Amino acid sequence: MAEVTKRYAVVTGGNKGIGLEICKQVASKGTMVVLTARDEKRGLEAVEKLKDLGLSGNVVFHQLDVADPASVASLVDFVKTQFGKVDILVNNAGIGGVKGDFEALRAAAFGKVNVSNEWAKAVLSDAGNLTEDKVDEILSQYMKDFKEGSLQGKGWPAFMSAYILSKAAMNAYTRILAKKYINFIINCVCPGFVKTDINFNSGIISVEEGAESPVRLALLPNNGPSGLFFVRKEESEF
Repeated sequence: MAEVTKRYAVVTGGNKGIGLEICKQVASKGTMVVLTARDEKRGLEAVEKLKDLGLSGNVVFHQLDVADPASVASLVDFVKTQFGKVDILVNNAGIGGVKGDFEALRAAAFGKVNVSNEWAKAVLSDAGNLTEDKVDEILSQYMKDFKEGSLQGKGWPAFMSAYILSKAAMNAYTRILAKKYINFIINCVCPGFVKTDINFNSGIISVEEGAESPVRLALLPNNGPSGLFFVRKEESEF
């Protein structure tokens, strides 16, 4: 019987919620998971929870703050030293920012991210000419209008505009990176409106259900689809 090559995964924001469940489901498939979190104590406690479930051989912890370049570099060095490679990266870490309109959040959680600024919508919809510079230009203009208090006048989303713009930008970067790195499988997914701390547990599906879709994409074979957006398990328009 041919020897199965060990696969290695990094999951950001893995100490609770969807991230922790992603770690659990991926590790249960035999993949070595590096569970990361900003808070070392919480991260180590999360790893112990998974070890108690019999996954001690497939999960380790490393501290990571995705907004801190030094922290990112430390993780890279750790992975290189310990495993020599990484096969799967799940970019799960995120913050809620502020309390917001839960109806808007619910709509966004079902993939209905509507960038109402017509200029931004046109740029983000033009997949053939989309570039990182163009996405950065949109975000810079949004921040300028935000600081000037002119979001409504410039046609930006009325509710949770920062959340919506961040999702739209992430989707755009997915398309750009998938085109740039053709030997990688790069997708983005909306897991649904999941009951987690980020929405004060106002969601309607469990973390187990919410994690299923990211895990499915993380474990795609080498010839799997790339550059796509999924709402749970269904391919969707950007």
